[in-house]
Amino acid sequence: MRLGLVVNDIKTEQAGYTTTRLGMWAINRGHEVWVMGLGDFAYDADETIRARASSVPPKQYKSNELYLNALQGKNSIKERITVDDLDVLMLRSDPANETGERSWAATAGINFGRIAMRHGVIVLNDPNGLAKAMNKTYFQLFPEEVRPRTLITRNVKEIKKFADEQGGKIVLKPLQGSGGSGVFLVTPDDRANLNQIVESLSRDGYIIAQEYLPAAADGDIRLFMMNGQPLRYKNKYAAFRRRRTGEDMRSNVHAGGKLAQAVITDEHLRLAEIVRPKIVQDGMFLVGLDIVGDKLMEINVFSPGGLGSAQMFEKVNFSNAVIDALERKVEYMGYYRRNFDNDEMATL
Repeated sequence: MRLGLVVNDIKTEQAGYTTTRLGMWAINRGHEVWVMGLGDFAYDADETIRARASSVPPKQYKSNELYLNALQGKNSIKERITVDDLDVLMLRSDPANETGERSWAATAGINFGRIAMRHGVIVLNDPNGLAKAMNKTYFQLFPEEVRPRTLITRNVKEIKKFADEQGGKIVLKPLQGSGGSGVFLVTPDDRANLNQIVESLSRDGYIIAQEYLPAAADGDIRLFMMNGQPLRYKNKYAAFRRRRTGEDMRSNVHAGGKLAQAVITDEHLRLAEIVRPKIVQDGMFLVGLDIVGDKLMEINVFSPGGLGSAQMFEKVNFSNAVIDALERKVEYMGYYRRNFDNDEMATL
């Protein structure tokens, strides 16, 4: 299998990233793996997509660190590859990280991925599905039963009215962004500061106001879904819990949250089943569900991370499950001479 991995920038990749983990295990299993950044693509005059990409010498890598050092080091293999000749192109970049001078990069993977899939490359997640999910309004397209009550606006009066309806306690966050950046818990005691909070958030666009879920005090659970189903390998679910620390309401790891083992219940599986039809319809191969109590807080479709954290607690290599699924897709496309729509192949 010839696998391409699209990241924001090869130089900023880290050993703990899920993308690094997938690349290493694909190499260890004998596949050809090329990694490229969002600025490395070209649409050539012969109507072919090419990219400046990096790879590593084929051998068995014993750790993510060794693989990443080889990929980022001076002895890495660098070539201008033909993306159209790949079997699979995984879009693993996060558009929320592309702001300011690099705002052009936010949709680069989607745009070049769309062209590549016309030539039979399996592009995951499906570029057209990802285009729908460029900001958090995508979450509002899922059934109301799985979501907290939500208001999206830039008007402070509307936010104050919503806060009153929720008993004075709400969560505010930017429509764009990820990783817990710019998230505020507003209580009745914070009412005097609400104008300043809204003013600060509205500089970057629309604001999401959500009801506060008391279960958030216990943190959240990240549950992976693959091919439209909860990712399960060797009878273990790919999941972990993130707990809050101190007074910070955010449970994101780089916002200070602590990891713990997750227990997946029938309620969690019910949420996964409710969102499954749309995830399948939009060609979302690998996604992360962030669950608080009996609600979803977010559906991560751009570069969902944490497979290593799930492996740490469950003691199984979930990367192998993902590589197995990619291999099957390539086999399917071979049997049917690439005669499947990309969004269908994404979740088969």
